[in-house]
Amino acid sequence: MGHRFVLDGPEELIAYECDACLLIKNAPEIVVLPKTTQEVSQVVSFCHTHKIPFTARGAGTGLSGGALPLKGGVLISLNRMDQILEIDTENHTATVEVGVVNAHLNQALEATGLFYAPDPSSQSACTLGGNIAENAGGIHCIKYGVTTDHILALEVVLPDGKITRLGGKTRSSHGLNLIGLLVGSEGTLGIITQATVQLTPKPTEIRAYLATFSTIESAGNAVSQIIASGLIPSALEFMDAFTVKAVNQAYDIGFPEDSEAVLLIELDGTLHVVLDQEDRLMAILSENNAQQTRSAQTAEDRQAIWAARKGAVAAYGRFQPAFYLHDTVIPRSELTSVLKKILAIGKKHQILIGNVFHAGDGNLHPNILFDPDDADMLQRILKGGEEILDVCLQAGGVLSGEHGIGIEKSKYMSRLFSEADLNKMKQIKAAFDPQQLSNPLKIFPIRAGCGETHLSISNPLLTTGGAWI
Repeated sequence: MGHRFVLDGPEELIAYECDACLLIKNAPEIVVLPKTTQEVSQVVSFCHTHKIPFTARGAGTGLSGGALPLKGGVLISLNRMDQILEIDTENHTATVEVGVVNAHLNQALEATGLFYAPDPSSQSACTLGGNIAENAGGIHCIKYGVTTDHILALEVVLPDGKITRLGGKTRSSHGLNLIGLLVGSEGTLGIITQATVQLTPKPTEIRAYLATFSTIESAGNAVSQIIASGLIPSALEFMDAFTVKAVNQAYDIGFPEDSEAVLLIELDGTLHVVLDQEDRLMAILSENNAQQTRSAQTAEDRQAIWAARKGAVAAYGRFQPAFYLHDTVIPRSELTSVLKKILAIGKKHQILIGNVFHAGDGNLHPNILFDPDDADMLQRILKGGEEILDVCLQAGGVLSGEHGIGIEKSKYMSRLFSEADLNKMKQIKAAFDPQQLSNPLKIFPIRAGCGETHLSISNPLLTTGGAWI
């Protein structure tokens, strides 16, 4: 690997002390940047022999602290493993290293008539390894599914340094579904270094629409009715009035600002299918009192709409320098009720909250804006965030849709799972990683008395909402 790709200077390590969840920071003791699976294996084998904790990291766009080395140790940065190894148009697959940026894969597929469907909002920066670790979704997951639905094979460095390959170019397999277990395991069961992914033929017709509503209720009802009718849009996104204002200021996109809610909807398929769905969609929007509807007139207009949607979180920077983004999933029938409670929580704690999310999946993304230098505001946003999670869980929701548990939500796991459930999960972790070296202290609550109270982590989430570390 060479000294050039081993970092240990304080000024170098600081770049790796956090991911996009700025509330959690802890620097590694050393960073290595391998280029091959064999080099990853050598590093992990060394850590296994000497009982040194290690953590894999991609682009650092994660939002739950999942790639932070909470025990220090070695951080294994996989960005140099960025090769698209094969595009197999006959079998509709691509084999890639995990440092490939999500959007770069689709750029490479542009002329093939195929595309890789999972498209997180951080698509232009996030890497496929991180997407696999967190089981990322995206705008189009309502129709095409999340990352796990597109993974055919994985190359994995196990926590003892051994290399194994799971799956192949087809979905036919025998025995336990270990691929399904590894996708979404947040690097706690080993380090994925390569993946073979399923590609999808591009639809011949794609149309995007914008519908505005005077109330959150009417927008929420429209979402429920669209799904109940049997329509399966390729995208169904929600933006509240505050988010629309932020996006317009940042991107001059011209979204209407005289409404409480905006739905962004996309239909795709053959022309005949899309036209039929369009008629049904417009009838539902009208029935639910949409103030106005627009359709993108060109492919460029459609791309501009989705670029603005994916850039919404960045647009919040015009109002506060940082954000605390939650990621929960609730039943679609609870959208209106939960959104109203989230707005009430914002007023109660005097904090700005922007809501932009995957409405078709019920995958909420409340963005709580704050100034990191304002200690009082920091406490208010943490308390508000905890109350939002409670509201979502009480509505029958779950802790995460695509951002993972990491460290940010680990202390809430006992609110969703019984002790017996958590113990079963821990047994699986122990089967892969008996020494507890692979991305330690993630996902599971860290109980008092576990011997980890020596950790010096800059993380208000660890000290708010109860003594648990």
